[in-house]
Amino acid sequence: MARYLDIHPVDPQPRLIGQAVSLLREDGLLAYPTDSGYALGIQLGNRDGLERIRSIRQLDDKHHFTLVCRDFAQLGQLVQIDNAAFRAIKAATPGPYTFILPATAEVPKRLMHPKKKTVGVRIPDHPLVRALLEELGEPLLSSTLILPGETEPMTEGWLVKDELDQLLDAVIDCGESGSLPTTVVDFTSGVSEVTRYGAGDAARFE
Repeated sequence: MARYLDIHPVDPQPRLIGQAVSLLREDGLLAYPTDSGYALGIQLGNRDGLERIRSIRQLDDKHHFTLVCRDFAQLGQLVQIDNAAFRAIKAATPGPYTFILPATAEVPKRLMHPKKKTVGVRIPDHPLVRALLEELGEPLLSSTLILPGETEPMTEGWLVKDELDQLLDAVIDCGESGSLPTTVVDFTSGVSEVTRYGAGDAARFE
């Protein structure tokens, strides 16, 4: 049964953030709200958690997982960014975008696309996520919580708890979550290509 952590949306309680991060460090799997719906999150080294996410979402090995970053400096350690991509991404973050870029050696191979050696990265604009990342001190391995057969992410903490109670270690609820998934922009070819239209304004990348 998943723990239910009710956290303030603007001023997250340090005690509860600490409890959530402790669960992550113990290889727990969390569902947490972002600026683009709920997401599933684990610590980078959590191999079992990765398979649990694959199972919940019924994902194949070609799925791009996302490394959720605290800031641009952290993001820059994980992916290779040329000058044009740098300017475009810098101007759009923090925000509801996921960027697909070639991974650096800092990223474990199991998290990369098996052929392209790319990974998704993003910097959310959400107080709770910022507090989690600050306390954790490293990126969060994440995947939007879109259930099999659905096209939009889950948005209500109580519903996530009701639906996935036996499959998660904790659900964080702060009453505020976006209703659309991130807009996904792929920079793999050297130019921006919008591969999923979502919460972020795609026009700036087209």
